[in-house]
Amino acid sequence: MTRTGEEIHGTGGLISGTGLPDWLAPVERAARTVAPEQLSRFLPPEDGGGRQSAVLILFGEGERGPELLLMERAGTLRSHAGQPSFPGGALDPEDGDPADGGLLRAALREAREETGLDPSGVQLFGVLPRLYIPVSSFVVTPVLGWWRAPSPVGAVDPAETARVFTVPVADLTDPANRATSLHPSGHSGPAFLVESALVWGFTAGVIDRLLHYSGWERPWDRSKQVPLDWRS
Repeated sequence: MTRTGEEIHGTGGLISGTGLPDWLAPVERAARTVAPEQLSRFLPPEDGGGRQSAVLILFGEGERGPELLLMERAGTLRSHAGQPSFPGGALDPEDGDPADGGLLRAALREAREETGLDPSGVQLFGVLPRLYIPVSSFVVTPVLGWWRAPSPVGAVDPAETARVFTVPVADLTDPANRATSLHPSGHSGPAFLVESALVWGFTAGVIDRLLHYSGWERPWDRSKQVPLDWRS
């Protein structure tokens, strides 16, 4: 999936910015203009290595305005147990060619399998640059969606997903809910304390950069720290 100016290739005609609510315009613009190094220092290997995957960053409109869909991984999983995340996962053969919309289809398929989401109610409107998760060797394509026709969601398989929930963007931008996470390994990064959950790691990093480049970020106290343990 490559970019030339503001044109995105490899989306299989699945991307449309038509009819989006006005409040999503800054997000759509950020998706078209942000550079990979502006999102993360962890970028895909130059040799093309890594397992192709995608996540769905789904914006909806709830009782308190714009919101994001998140899920919490089951506490019994071997990796990232109990960690909030975007729905998503690895590219499967059934998703098709990654150079022709396969990664977008993967994001929607995984969201359906994990949350019960009805993909027909989702309008994909943007794709962020591919990022890398070194600990798992995943090359992740963040796919942006507008929840045009909301459908019921919940944990489809409790062995994999503990819960599915939405977070108002107003809570994500509230300085009182922001902190810096500290891992015993020495890694630090943005974190959000919302909906009885601590959102950190890859998910929090992407949310943090989206808020920043969409102009939604509010000044917050970066010296406020939340320690993690080795199980995180």
